[in-house]
Amino acid sequence: MNRKIVGAIVLGSFALALELSVASEAQAQEAKTLYPSMAPVAQYMMERQAEIALARSAAPESISRDAEVLIMGAHGYETAVKGKNGFVCLVERSWTAGTDDPIFWNPKIRGAICLNPPAARTYLPITVKKTELILEGRSKAQMIESIKAAFAKKELPMPELGAMSYMMSRQQYLDDSAGNWHPHLMFFVPQMDAATWGADLPGSPVLASVDSLDRLTVFLIPVGKWSDGTDALAVTH
Repeated sequence: MNRKIVGAIVLGSFALALELSVASEAQAQEAKTLYPSMAPVAQYMMERQAEIALARSAAPESISRDAEVLIMGAHGYETAVKGKNGFVCLVERSWTAGTDDPIFWNPKIRGAICLNPPAARTYLPITVKKTELILEGRSKAQMIESIKAAFAKKELPMPELGAMSYMMSRQQYLDDSAGNWHPHLMFFVPQMDAATWGADLPGSPVLASVDSLDRLTVFLIPVGKWSDGTDALAVTH
């Protein structure tokens, strides 16, 4: 039986948050075997300029050229380029996927994402917090409990009206079987029924993922071009 794996350099989602691919149960079990635990931290790191370039490739140049760019350092995300338009571009790692997703520890995942101002204010803090916890050496279970506690104490915000992101990089790597998958937009809203947007219905271009840990629903809409303007291959789901 096939299943949809929806996560975001999952995306917490990766967000991460956000990642999406179609894979068989056998492939999912294989991924769990391949990535049962965290790899050495060095495998998740990138060269500075390469990470800046990948982050910017998440959105069309008209947006990303004036965006703030974050890169992942030894202790978490840090500002590499200051922005002017309120957008924030970064590269999410595997732990922004759903906590039960078999790619959760895959060190190859590179989810290039560019967040609009509402998402930068309300979705980005979740990715930043998760990354800090993981780089501190917390286990997956400890990260989950810390995120739950942060929401309970209102240290993490709920999605703001209009929060969305671009994931349109040809160079993104979202899954071992799907690679860069397909350019798409993501919209972050408080948890709701997917049918509210007509998501996951036959003929609908809208996909949905409900993330109970991050307390949000992510709606994904594939688009026809990569951020560099080149055509994307057709995708089915």
